Amino acid sequence: MDIINYIENVGQRAKQAAQLLASTETAQKNRALIAIADSLLAEAAMIIAANKKDLQAGREKGLDDAMLDRLTLNQQGIELMAEGLNQVASLADPIGSITDLDNRPSGIQVGRMRVPLGVIGIIYESRPNVTADAAALCLKSGNAAILRGGSEAIHSNTAVAHCIQQGLESAGLSRDCIQVIETTDRAAVKALLHSKNYVDVIIPRGGKGLIKHVTEESEVPVIKHLDGICHVYIDDQADLEKAVKVAVNAKTHRYGVCNAMETLLVAASVATEFLPQVAASFQQEQVELRGCERTQKILPHCIAATEADWGEEYLAPILSIKVVDDMAMAITHINHYGSHHTDTIMSQDYSKIRQFFRQVDSSSVMANTSTRFADGFEYGLGAEIGISTDKLHARGPVGLEGLTSQKYIVLGEGHTRQ
Repeated sequence: MDIINYIENVGQRAKQAAQLLASTETAQKNRALIAIADSLLAEAAMIIAANKKDLQAGREKGLDDAMLDRLTLNQQGIELMAEGLNQVASLADPIGSITDLDNRPSGIQVGRMRVPLGVIGIIYESRPNVTADAAALCLKSGNAAILRGGSEAIHSNTAVAHCIQQGLESAGLSRDCIQVIETTDRAAVKALLHSKNYVDVIIPRGGKGLIKHVTEESEVPVIKHLDGICHVYIDDQADLEKAVKVAVNAKTHRYGVCNAMETLLVAASVATEFLPQVAASFQQEQVELRGCERTQKILPHCIAATEADWGEEYLAPILSIKVVDDMAMAITHINHYGSHHTDTIMSQDYSKIRQFFRQVDSSSVMANTSTRFADGFEYGLGAEIGISTDKLHARGPVGLEGLTSQKYIVLGEGHTRQ
């Protein structure tokens, strides 16, 4: 297979499909989403059989249990995929909505209209459910999509793609609206990243290595986050009982996710009272604690933290703890070591919360709640394609609106500029 010509052909077809999809009515997009969901349920046995091929190949390649778990698709997983598609169908369509319509002194009206980005390339690893999730969000937001899953899930992704294209056709839409790359050749990724004539944005979903490679290689704009080094800061004005609950939830609710707390910062004036309480809870959850010298004086069993710990995304039951003089020191630490993902302050002082909100440079900044809420569904977006820590275009959880842009519209009645 000539990979460059193959990807160019895919890109050309996606570009043409995107032009038609941009003006497709909401009802037709919703019919396609519901039809895809129905096809997934009807073809569940075929998808599971394909997934078993991937799992067998993965075992033979020596994939670890965590990777195999992410790769697995069962009946329940397929039902969740279908439910997700139906949920996206129920969401409001952002395309064509007009906001900020303003009457100007000249007599014209100026507003802004939501429009699709165009063609979105999504590169992801292991989880075959991403194929359906990405297709749903791109389709509803009026974007054509080129999906390139990991080689370990090629059979599963191909099976899901078959259902997607069945659903598109049954709703009268082109199969080219959602295309899944059919080759595992890594050259296809490079070709896609260089397809600036056809692809408008790239979204990588996966490990830090994948995202770093895509960011460095791509000639197309990228929406991404590299890692999730999230902090919870316990202020001297915090309700310590609530602070224990929030800190434990932020760390232990799920370990292998980007919005889990990785570093706990504690104001020195409450550290002696707070740290033993929270440490007891972490000990019950078998979380390994790594602390600064001031932390170790209060928690002698705590392992000494190194400089590397402050910038580490553990994705595991490991937590670094630092005692800080005050909120200013906490903010400095977060902005230096954090990944601009999600950070929380626990405080009953509203003026401090406002200052924390203004000065912490992250895509989500919270007060008196767990970092685990940094999620598209929890934010009321319905679903998300990922989380962006960039400052341009989209920031934070990227839902339907994040997959759109805006253009100015101007209304007049024969007005001429004087």
